Amino acid sequence: MVDPNPKNRINTEQYARLKAESVAPYRGLRQFVYIGVGASGFIGAFVFFFQLLAGRNIDSTLPNFALQLGIVALMILFWKWDKRRQPPL
Repeated sequence: MVDPNPKNRINTEQYARLKAESVAPYRGLRQFVYIGVGASGFIGAFVFFFQLLAGRNIDSTLPNFALQLGIVALMILFWKWDKRRQPPL
């Protein structure tokens, strides 16, 4: 029997990473999107919160503030859901 070329063999860590990527493709990209959208929502909530404190256009600022908080909460929920589904390495 011929021994396989050791240069072409991958170690167990690389194999585990490739296997995890095949089970859950684009996980890193999804997490990047969750962080980006969540950060954007946090910045928006920060701005609208201070507009509420200043008393500017409360009728339109309050729904926008609630929307931004909802976006942040949704991204946190997606992040936790994605982490829970992560296969063991």
